[in-house]
Amino acid sequence: MNGHDSENEKKPASGKKNLYHAERREMSMDELRAAQNSGRGPGPGGGGPRGRGGMIREKPKDTKGTILKLVRYIGKSGGALILVLLIIMLFTTATTLVTPKVEGKLIDCMTLGKRDDGTVQLLVNFDGVMFWLGVMAVIYILNCVLSLIQTLVSARLSQWTVYRLRSDLFRKIEYLPIKYTDTHPHGDLMSRMTNDVDNVSNAISQSITSLISSVLTLIGAFVMIIVSCLKAPLMIVITICTIPLTFFLSAMLSKFMRKYFVERQVLLGSMNSQIEEMVTGHKTVMAYGKEEMAIDAFVEVSEDFRKCSIKANVWGGVMGPVMNVISNLNYLLVAAFGGYFCLKGMISVGDINAILKYSQQFSFPISQIANQFATILTAVAGAERIFAILESDGEPDEGKSAITVDDIKGNIELRGVDFSYVKGEQVLKGLNLSVKHGQKIAIVGATGSGKTTIVNLITRFYDIDGGSITLDGVDLYDIPKKTLRSAIAIVLQDTVLFSDTIGANIRYGKLDATDDEVRAAAETANAHSFISRLPDGYNTMLAESGSNISQGQRQLLSIARAVLADPKILILDEATSSVDTRTEMHIQEAMYKLMEGRTSLIIAHRLSTIRDADVIVVISDGHVVEAGNHEGLLEAKGEYYKLYQSQFAGFAT
Repeated sequence: MNGHDSENEKKPASGKKNLYHAERREMSMDELRAAQNSGRGPGPGGGGPRGRGGMIREKPKDTKGTILKLVRYIGKSGGALILVLLIIMLFTTATTLVTPKVEGKLIDCMTLGKRDDGTVQLLVNFDGVMFWLGVMAVIYILNCVLSLIQTLVSARLSQWTVYRLRSDLFRKIEYLPIKYTDTHPHGDLMSRMTNDVDNVSNAISQSITSLISSVLTLIGAFVMIIVSCLKAPLMIVITICTIPLTFFLSAMLSKFMRKYFVERQVLLGSMNSQIEEMVTGHKTVMAYGKEEMAIDAFVEVSEDFRKCSIKANVWGGVMGPVMNVISNLNYLLVAAFGGYFCLKGMISVGDINAILKYSQQFSFPISQIANQFATILTAVAGAERIFAILESDGEPDEGKSAITVDDIKGNIELRGVDFSYVKGEQVLKGLNLSVKHGQKIAIVGATGSGKTTIVNLITRFYDIDGGSITLDGVDLYDIPKKTLRSAIAIVLQDTVLFSDTIGANIRYGKLDATDDEVRAAAETANAHSFISRLPDGYNTMLAESGSNISQGQRQLLSIARAVLADPKILILDEATSSVDTRTEMHIQEAMYKLMEGRTSLIIAHRLSTIRDADVIVVISDGHVVEAGNHEGLLEAKGEYYKLYQSQFAGFAT
C-alpha cells in the first residue's frame, strides 16, 4: 500500500503545473521559495507526487550552517582519517612555506662586488649554493611524496563519507512517512540521492582538502611575511593591504551567486521529476498523441534550467578572475616597494624574492577558494537538500504494547473517526465501523467517498484527526507499527513487483520461506500453472514492475505473496478491477481461498465481486450510510441499490 488513494479522495491536490494546461506560466524563484516555506506546492492544493510546481522544498539552511553540518558529518565518518590527513597537510604546507625562504638563501649566496679596477663582478658562494640546492631537492621530493599520500587519504575519506551519506539518506527515505513521499516529487527525491550526493562527493574530494590546506597556507604565509619583513615593517602593511578588498568582493559576489546555485538544484530536481513522470506515463502520452506537448513541457523546464545554469556558471566564473586581478595588483605593489627598500639597503634581493613568493602564497588560497566557489556552492545547495531529508521527522511509532502477531485475531473497531488529508477538507466525518474476526467486509461507495482512506488509517499510513481505532480492543496507537503491519497483507489494484525472479517476488511475503512453501502459495493463488509454463519457471526474471507478464498474472503473484505471508487481516483494494472477466474468475477463486478464516476487507467498484460478503458497508460523504448483506441492501433501495442499478439495471435499459 503506497498511500495513493485509488479513488481520487481529497488528498492534497497536485500543485504541479498541468502538463497540458493551455495557460502555462513561468514560476518565479519567489514562488518556489514560498512553496518551500509553506510545505506545499503552489496552486490550490498541496504538492502532488510529481511535477515542477508541486515540488515541496524545505526552507534552505544558511550556507555557514550547512557547511558546519557537513564538516561534522565528515568527522563522524572518518575521524582517524581526518587526523592523519591534517598531519600530512600540516607537513605538506610546511614544505611549501619553507621553500621561498630557502630560495632566498640561495639567491643571497650570489652577490655583486667590485674588482680592483672598479668593474662589477658576480661573487658566488659555491658551498652555500650546493648546500641550499640540496636542501631544496629534499624539500621538493618530500613535498611530492606527502602530496601523493594526501591525495590517497583524501580520496578514501571522501568516498567513505559519501558512502555513509548515501546509505543514511536511503535509510531515511525508507522510513519516511507515507505522507512525505505522497507530497514530494519522486524525481526530486531521486535527484537528491544521485545528483546532490555526487555534488557533495566532488566537493569533499576536490574542495574540502583544498580549503583546509588553504587555511594552513594562509596562516603560515602571514607568519613568514612578518618574519621576512622585520627589517622593513612597512612591507607587512603593503603585502596585506589588498586583503580587505578581497574579502569584500568575495562576500558581494557570493551573495549574487548563491541564489542561482540553489535555484539550479531546485530546477534540476524538477526536471528529473518530469522525466520520471513522462517515462512512467509514456503509454498514456502516446495513446493521446500528446508527444509534442510532453516535449514542449520538458523543453520549458529544461530552458529554465539552462538559463539558470548560465547565470550560475557566469557568476561562478567571475570570482576567479577578480581574485587573480587583486593578486596581481598585490604582486605589483610588493615588487615595486620591495625594490625601493632594497635600494635603500633595508632588505636583500633574497628577501624580496621570499616576500613576493609569500605574498603569492598568501593570496593564492583566497584565489583557490574563489576558483572552486562554484563547486562549493553547488555542493552546499545539494547538502541543504540532503540534510532537509535527513533532519525531517521520521514515521512516528508510539506503540508500546507487548501484543504479538500471533495474539492478533482481527477484530477492528472504528469509532467516530475524523480524518482529512488537507486541513479543513474532511474525508471521513465521525465514521463508525465494526469488523469481527473472520468476517468478509466489503466497503463500497462512490469515487472520493473515503473507502481507501479507511485502509490507510487501519494500516497507519496516515493517522486519524479524531475518534479511535482499536484492534482486538487495543488502541491502534499502542500497537508497534511493525507488529501491526506484519499482521496485515494487502493486494492492490496496481500490483507492485520488483526486478527479480518470480520466486523472490512471492517470497517477499515471507523471506525465510522454502521453495516448497513458495510453490504451495502459488498453487493456492492459481499462479503455479502459468509459472510452470515459463521457460525458467520460478527463476524467471521479471522486468521493471513485472511488465513482461500480463496484468492478471501480476495480480496472481501478488495474491501468492499475500498467501505466503499468512496474514491475520487481509485487505483487497480493487484487486480485480483492471483484468478481464475470465482472469477475474481465477483471481476471485484464489482470493476466496486466501480469505478463509481471516478478517477480510474488500474495497470494490464491481459489485458483482462482493455479493457473498458477510457485510457490505456503504460509505458516502465520509461516513457509513448503510450496512448489511447483498439481498437486504437491495430490498432497502438505498445508496447500495442506486450503485447496483447504475452498474446493472442501467446497462439493461
